[in-house]
Amino acid sequence: MSPSSLAELRGLIARHGSADAATLRALPDVRLMTIAAPTRPFAHVSEPILALVAQGKKRIGLGGKTIECRAGQSMIVPVDLPMDAQVVEATAEAPFMSFSLRLKPEAIAGLLLESGTVRQDRNDSAGVVVCDLDDDLIEPVIRLLRLLDRPADIRVLFASIEREILWRLINGKQGALVRQIGVAGGRVTQVASAIRCIRSRFAEAIRIEELAGIAGMSVTSFHRHFRAVTSMTPIQYQKQIRLQAARARILSGMRDVAAIGFAVGYQSPAQFSREYRRQFGQPPSRDGASLRAQGQSAAAS
Repeated sequence: MSPSSLAELRGLIARHGSADAATLRALPDVRLMTIAAPTRPFAHVSEPILALVAQGKKRIGLGGKTIECRAGQSMIVPVDLPMDAQVVEATAEAPFMSFSLRLKPEAIAGLLLESGTVRQDRNDSAGVVVCDLDDDLIEPVIRLLRLLDRPADIRVLFASIEREILWRLINGKQGALVRQIGVAGGRVTQVASAIRCIRSRFAEAIRIEELAGIAGMSVTSFHRHFRAVTSMTPIQYQKQIRLQAARARILSGMRDVAAIGFAVGYQSPAQFSREYRRQFGQPPSRDGASLRAQGQSAAAS
């Protein structure tokens, strides 16, 4: 990848990171991020995305693993994944900058069918995959962001540039994983169907046999493939979703810790507080006070 391409990507993100709302709505699957200082880890659920880091470095915590993505690298998240994200390199003079594009399985599937490249890949990569950028990928990303300088072109040109980006991914270093996102019956899409069930019913006790049936796998195969895709067991995944849902309730102003625990599926307040503290570093009530204080400080500034 040429340094000039990375420099142009940084310039486009800097210029359009605060684009007006109407322009950003025209690119609903694109997100630009500029952060001027390192952050604390923040928990969230990432949807399937392609992310490019143009400047700085980001650290991801996923299922007990730590993954870093630095300037000049791309990252693929193949399914909805609960993770802790942290910007670890950023200054006011050289802020962290990133671009992300939501990966739609139907768009990938359409390209595979059109090109006749549908095949079942064996891909044992876990959850998030990071690779060095090359010009084949960064050039269409730059052309996509140039559309923000000419918003009237977005309706006509965006779809074709998005297709080119997906095609470069399908045939690039991360191709096996990207193809799995679009192949019905492939390992990633099978696991994704179970993930949708967990996310919609996270407060319920769901039997592993039921999840395996939804994925169309044996229990043994389901465990193996779920962990390969998410870096977690199904139980660990559900716990992450429960705790993030609990934290959102606390941030929204709910203060009855026991009620929050019951609402997200815990039968024991003590177990809820213990697991919450293990995940977020402090018990629910204290974490809620810290979150609200941070919000008030940000609003005041």
